Amino acid sequence: MSRKLDSLVQTQMAVAVFKSPLRGEYPRNNRMEGKQPVGRRRVFVQTETGCVLGMELDRSDSAHTVKRRLQVALNFPAEQSSLTFGDVELKNDLSAVRNDSPLLLTRNYLHRSSSTPCLSPTGKDLQQRDKSGPIEILGHSDSFNVLKVVVKDIVKAIKMGVDPVPVHSGLGGAYYFRNPRGENVAIVKPTDEEPFAPNNPKGFVGKALGQPGLKRSVRVGETGFREVVAYLLDHDHFANVPLTALVKITHSVFNVNDGVNRNRPHKNLVSKIASCQQFIRHDFDASDHGTSSFPVSSVHRIGILDIRIFNTDRHAGNLLVRKLDGIGRFGQMELIPIDHGLCLPETLEDPYFEWIHWPQASIPFSEDELEYIQKLDPMKDCEMLRRELPMIREACLRVLVLCTIFLKEAAAFGLCLAEIGEMMSREFRAGEEEPSELEVICLEARRLIAERELSSPKSDVRDAEFQFDIDFEEPELDLNPKMATDDFMSRAPFQLGNGFVSNHFPLSKLEECFEEDEEESEEETEQPCFSTFKALERIPSTSKLSMSFKNTSLGDKSQKYSKFSGTKQENGYLNNSSGHRSANEQLPGNVSFVKLADMNEEEWTLFLEKFQELLYPGFEKRKSVTLGQKQIQR
Repeated sequence: MSRKLDSLVQTQMAVAVFKSPLRGEYPRNNRMEGKQPVGRRRVFVQTETGCVLGMELDRSDSAHTVKRRLQVALNFPAEQSSLTFGDVELKNDLSAVRNDSPLLLTRNYLHRSSSTPCLSPTGKDLQQRDKSGPIEILGHSDSFNVLKVVVKDIVKAIKMGVDPVPVHSGLGGAYYFRNPRGENVAIVKPTDEEPFAPNNPKGFVGKALGQPGLKRSVRVGETGFREVVAYLLDHDHFANVPLTALVKITHSVFNVNDGVNRNRPHKNLVSKIASCQQFIRHDFDASDHGTSSFPVSSVHRIGILDIRIFNTDRHAGNLLVRKLDGIGRFGQMELIPIDHGLCLPETLEDPYFEWIHWPQASIPFSEDELEYIQKLDPMKDCEMLRRELPMIREACLRVLVLCTIFLKEAAAFGLCLAEIGEMMSREFRAGEEEPSELEVICLEARRLIAERELSSPKSDVRDAEFQFDIDFEEPELDLNPKMATDDFMSRAPFQLGNGFVSNHFPLSKLEECFEEDEEESEEETEQPCFSTFKALERIPSTSKLSMSFKNTSLGDKSQKYSKFSGTKQENGYLNNSSGHRSANEQLPGNVSFVKLADMNEEEWTLFLEKFQELLYPGFEKRKSVTLGQKQIQR
């Protein structure tokens, strides 16, 4: 693939200056509930184009101080820029920023001049230079202790000349880091090398960090901390997620686009914020083996995790398989789930569960699995994630709460894993995408809240604390207060089982499509991936989407949506006049039928109450549909 990229942003980089041991000498605070950080803290500031600088903050430092240091050290223009910490835009007060937190500095205007590139640090004051070690773990959980040992081996190997190895598969940049024996021990994925990020090494560029990414509800540069979320939520290593942490890491192997290192004999050291996951030795992935031989318990445990985190990309390629007996008979394998960067989107969309049609998913949960589900506490999980990953957005946490409640109630009702997954998945019918059963229940709960607000004198009062400000248009709901909940299940039944499920287009297929396109680019008469993209043509556009519930019941999912009308496709992917793969043309926008983050706390609490009230009628309907399908099969 050509490395001559036409990016919309200019590439920048930073060079780390190693003046401290691996662990660093900055104080690590006990991040207990309700306590604000005190004294000196270390933070890692990342610009929207991937440049990273570690700095130490005093109690008196403000956001202006941070911006000024970035301007001096990296030649980054501080004027008309915003310093953000997750959902929060930092002004003067930095008291909410914890030790070792990653911050994002973005420019408020899209104009980016190529005449002012980000240079290596030149400030004479060492306090304005990055003095952290080559690998710094950004987190304080005891779960990361094992990874600290792995990190020490990696640093020792680097000093011995054992360099990392780039991973050529996938859409984003990834690197195998090795121990002194040359064995892979970790896989590192820089956040600025994700698909469409400014330093993506495979041509998928065109967006700055913080903008909508491969999935519209997952921003560019934010898949890394989601990898860590999956590990932290895998309590007691229930689903077998490998140890994962967010790190600040420095090496010359990392990619920097636009020829920054061109015509130089040696590449400079580049600092990155990245996810670092322990490498697990395995025999193959699930796409290389018959799924019927996989243990029921492994499939169930991974499925339980996927439901909780609303995984939108669980395909066979990110399920590793390891033989325990060297042969691989039934019950003698274990599955290792990886690649969770597209979990916990900021809005409900269409998940992808590879296991949804596997026979194991239709087997009832065991007593141990039901006990594990029953003990899940979504509110406690949210507090843990706010503590360990304070940059996580409130919209993501609300998706976690909703899905965990849904899982707990569905399992208690007696639904199996496949039934739960089907209720969360959307369908296509007559070329149009329809909301899932879960989304329909959420829409009804929101309608009930709106009905209550219309009769309340406080209906004009809004709390803007959790505004979902992702940069694309959302549908406006035309809510009809005349619909009543009493006849919720007396309306037209859910229409299920006839349309094909839209999630049968995993991102692994997208990668295969682009690979085929690369091989066949010279054959103008052939379109090797056109059949794959026919499914994409039927995805509706979000630009003018609107829904009216005046004549629609909960069970009647026959609303009409505008169809996707995209750019002309050539050789399997959308045509870009420049010859490069534009971020805005790769995939159509995901439809969002319901949002969670635009509710204030009072509305959110009421929504959850109504949501739980509506679940059991929905479960009853799902059970009746399942029984009807079984009778047809007989």
